[in-house]
Amino acid sequence: SDNTESYLEIWEDESRPDTSRLEALDKEIQILFKNANFDSALHFAKIQLDFAEAKNINNHIVLAINNLGIIKQKQGDYKKAIDYYQQGLSIVKELGNKNDIALQLNKIGTVYRILGKYNEALNYYQKSLLIQNELDNKVDIANLLNNIGYMHEMLDNYTDALKYYEECLSIMQKSGSKLGVANSMNNIGYIHEVLDNYDDALAYYEKALKIMQEIGNKHGIAASLNNIGIYYDHLGDYEKALDYYQKSLEITKEIGDKRGIASLMINIGFLYSDLNQQTKGIELCEKGLKMAEESGLIIWQKNACECLYESYKANNNWKRALEYLELKTKLLDSLSENESENQLIEFEFERRILHDSIANEKEKREIEVAHQKEIRKRNNTKNIALGTGILVFLIAIGLWSRLRYTRKAKKTIEKEKDRSENLLLNILPEEIAEELKVKGKASARNYEQVSILFTDFKGFTAAASTLSPEDLVEEINICFKAFDHIMEKYNIEKIKTIGDAYMAAGGLPVPTQDSVRNTVLAAIEMQEFIIARGKQQAESNKPYFEMRSGIHTGPVVAGIVGVKKFQYDIWGDTVNTASRMESNGAVGKVNISQTTYELLKNDSDFIFENRGKIEAKGKGEMEMWFVKKAFK
Repeated sequence: SDNTESYLEIWEDESRPDTSRLEALDKEIQILFKNANFDSALHFAKIQLDFAEAKNINNHIVLAINNLGIIKQKQGDYKKAIDYYQQGLSIVKELGNKNDIALQLNKIGTVYRILGKYNEALNYYQKSLLIQNELDNKVDIANLLNNIGYMHEMLDNYTDALKYYEECLSIMQKSGSKLGVANSMNNIGYIHEVLDNYDDALAYYEKALKIMQEIGNKHGIAASLNNIGIYYDHLGDYEKALDYYQKSLEITKEIGDKRGIASLMINIGFLYSDLNQQTKGIELCEKGLKMAEESGLIIWQKNACECLYESYKANNNWKRALEYLELKTKLLDSLSENESENQLIEFEFERRILHDSIANEKEKREIEVAHQKEIRKRNNTKNIALGTGILVFLIAIGLWSRLRYTRKAKKTIEKEKDRSENLLLNILPEEIAEELKVKGKASARNYEQVSILFTDFKGFTAAASTLSPEDLVEEINICFKAFDHIMEKYNIEKIKTIGDAYMAAGGLPVPTQDSVRNTVLAAIEMQEFIIARGKQQAESNKPYFEMRSGIHTGPVVAGIVGVKKFQYDIWGDTVNTASRMESNGAVGKVNISQTTYELLKNDSDFIFENRGKIEAKGKGEMEMWFVKKAFK
């Protein structure tokens, strides 16, 4: 552009005063910042520093060092950024300008904040605040109070955070900054929401919204409407939440905020899913996912996949559900600690660079005033600065809501990842689930040695007749939950339950050497639980169950059946034989086949009782054994 060329021409004109040339070079660097051309900005910032040091112009040395720090901060080299800011701090301390010292401390605190080192950040912010209080710089004091409040918030010190946010609000109210007041009210509302003070939270959100509407700040109006929508969403008042989300979305579309549009579409998609309107939820979340992909925001892509997974699962479309679960898992894996920080940094940096630009403009204005005759008269400097400050706050308020949304997401990433994995593993074995996600199907497999375990409650119909339907289901649930824990303990795969029957298998989907032994141990422990539970129920004069269990070991075929609701199942004569072991067993006993006995007969941890040959339906006479643990 013409401006860019003129700044470079001034810099290259050696007949001009050194400060004028440096000033022009700094203008060029600011344009490169704006255009995100950081490599070129780095090149010129190094030239700026070398020249300023050669000419011993301290103000420009600090300016160049800070430019280098900002570039390294944007590039993710935070250690180097802190080193540059510390160098600048040493120089301004020597010069003795307290305001510059406070601003430099604030910069260092900001980098520590981005790194998640909140205690270190808090230390630098508090040092900066002490100086600004001494200088009575109200705007800078308010900014630092806000930053310190945020640090306490991230450290879960919500009471302290609220105190600092309220102090910030007080200054904003006295200064007459309506935008600053609204921003502070949104912060305070969020803390009240975290502290479960929902009435207070809503009151502050609504006050912030009213102010935004009075001053016509569309970014702020959209952010406040979104905050209130999230509030009602959390309370389960979906009708009101939807109303506020849609109003926010309408304004966000009007101002062309693609990131905000993606976020709101996903929020509304989740809400429709909660209302069992999966078709609408899927439509919105797919649009939100596309926009999040276009903007490169991994956290929102992850949230969209979560929405689509839940919606397709509710529609029993397991293939599509697993596709989005796979994508979500990949996104979660990509959100390593450093990468998730980078997502936050994108917001943090924009927010901080805007504020820091006020300080930079202040420094540059002072230089411009000092050298008016050398460059040109700038009589409207104050008006420009005022306009810049207003623009900064307008953009910052729009970023703030998304920053909060992002940091909320960061705190729950690990929790959501664990939850998703557990949901999938409740449906299918891990290895089978992985194959299904990759191929869209899972092939049936042959297993040479699997121990099949069946259990069944004796006299279930009679016991059930004495219980209410609710009590019957509750009692079965208590027993089956205990069985599930036992399966997990011994690494046995639960296959299914049919009424009061429970079926499991040891040795699949991954065969192990101790699978036969573990299956028998699991069966014994299941019997021990049922016996103990029966005694407990009897003492309370309540009905109780008695149980038979049987095990047989042999080859099976295992795989997935169904096209709507996937089910992992096993087939083969081994399954039928194991069922006969159970039906020909005895209450409180574990009955095993001759094959299973042969595999365990030398194990000193067990005691075997030969039952001889017993007639089994459809099988003829079969050798059977009772097994129990040896007492040592």
